[in-house]
Amino acid sequence: MVGAIAPLGLIRIGAKIRLMPDRDKETGRYTGEYSDEDFLNAITEQEGIAGTGEIADRIGCAHDTAYKRLQQMEDHGIVSSKKVGNTLLWEEVG
Repeated sequence: MVGAIAPLGLIRIGAKIRLMPDRDKETGRYTGEYSDEDFLNAITEQEGIAGTGEIADRIGCAHDTAYKRLQQMEDHGIVSSKKVGNTLLWEEVG
């Protein structure tokens, strides 16, 4: 059950269970942030190159969240991207 909420603030993504970001009590918006290291680890786990969707799945965030964050990281020279067919692949710079 992809994206199903498990007990104790956990979320199930495929076979993995991850902590859900905290929610602001007043607005209900998620307050959790993902670190650059989370994104780099997700790329490394995919043998150094991964698509946006694969990275989002590994981190447990929305595709759009991953894409925007990876774009910011690319602007800062942390990762680079290349388009292969309809897929944008990301890899660590360095």
